[in-house]
Amino acid sequence: MILSASRRTDIPNYYSEWFFNRIKGGFIYVRNPMNIHQVSKIDINPETVDCIVFWTKNPEPMLNRLEELAPYHYYFQFTLTGYGKDVECHVPHKREKMIPIFQELSKKTGMQKVIWRYDPVIFTKKYTPEYHLNAFEQIAASLRGYTEKCVISFVDLYAKNKRNMKLLDWYEAGEEELQEFAKKVSEIAKKNGMSIGSCAEKMDLEEYGIEHNCCIDKTFIESIIGCRLKAGKDKNQREECGCLESVDIGTYNTCKNGCKYCYANYSEESVVKNCSKYDPESPILCGAIDASDKITERKVKSLKDYQISFD
Repeated sequence: MILSASRRTDIPNYYSEWFFNRIKGGFIYVRNPMNIHQVSKIDINPETVDCIVFWTKNPEPMLNRLEELAPYHYYFQFTLTGYGKDVECHVPHKREKMIPIFQELSKKTGMQKVIWRYDPVIFTKKYTPEYHLNAFEQIAASLRGYTEKCVISFVDLYAKNKRNMKLLDWYEAGEEELQEFAKKVSEIAKKNGMSIGSCAEKMDLEEYGIEHNCCIDKTFIESIIGCRLKAGKDKNQREECGCLESVDIGTYNTCKNGCKYCYANYSEESVVKNCSKYDPESPILCGAIDASDKITERKVKSLKDYQISFD
């Protein structure tokens, strides 16, 4: 099983204590987002979990506890952009805080295990293509030697972020403008020793050196764990997404980063309400089990194919 922690919220930043407690406990409860009284009990012992994928904008709370992950294979998807607090409201200053944290994480885990995400790219009157290229170049130069890969994507509109996009005066760039932007970003990445891929993009950018990327990538995970995997595409993701099947342990409406482009939060009020229920000792994130919940043990297993291994 691949454990995703999490596309729905920033577990490393806000809920790392809860996560480490669940590692010790050996299981997690996860609510079905479509049926809140349907709860899955998931075994997360090292024998079952083949790899953990952490998604975060700030893993600082985990930096001094990484040794607790020693029984597991893992890597980080670390989002680091050029936006200010008008877009990423509660993310610390990038140059003063986040770049040094990225560098420290890379030193502790190895550069292969920290993937830099510059996404989503939003074009506005303030955040023009020129602005993004300048920010991307500055960050890339700072991360040279600290990561092997960068991932970009262009913002997608959902019901949950459409209003905020309008308030930011977002505009949809034309194909020619996107291609020119992609070409320049690719050149900057390569100049700084990084490969570059796109995330769930319909547009083919391979002629500019940007491959169709899988954030939960079968080949990449196999290289980390030293073993082949028997696993297929995640059917719960968009058609353009080529990610491997995984189990997400997060909860929607619990991320406190306050990003205007976020699709995982319905409203600030719902985030405040759910976060008030946070208990690091609870087996379920930002909540508790009550009599109306039906708990079912989810059948999970290792996806490793031991017939072929890498030495």
